[in-house]
Amino acid sequence: MKSVFVRLSTIESIRDFVSTVLTFDYDIDLRSGRYLIDAKSIMGIFSLDLLSPIELIAHTDKPEALLEKLQKYIVE
Repeated sequence: MKSVFVRLSTIESIRDFVSTVLTFDYDIDLRSGRYLIDAKSIMGIFSLDLLSPIELIAHTDKPEALLEKLQKYIVE
């Protein structure tokens, strides 16, 4: 399992983010405060507080490909 923080600030970035995570066959979650949603759900993402960074949790031992594709959304 790997955890990083991402920022999704526009509708286009959310659409691109969901399209990217849908290509991976393992579970990917987003956590904002006490809410935990499926990162592959565009409606779920819109229910989160998008003004703050959101924790992405990838349930895999090899998240390198995912992190490389999502690099533009990752906040340090």
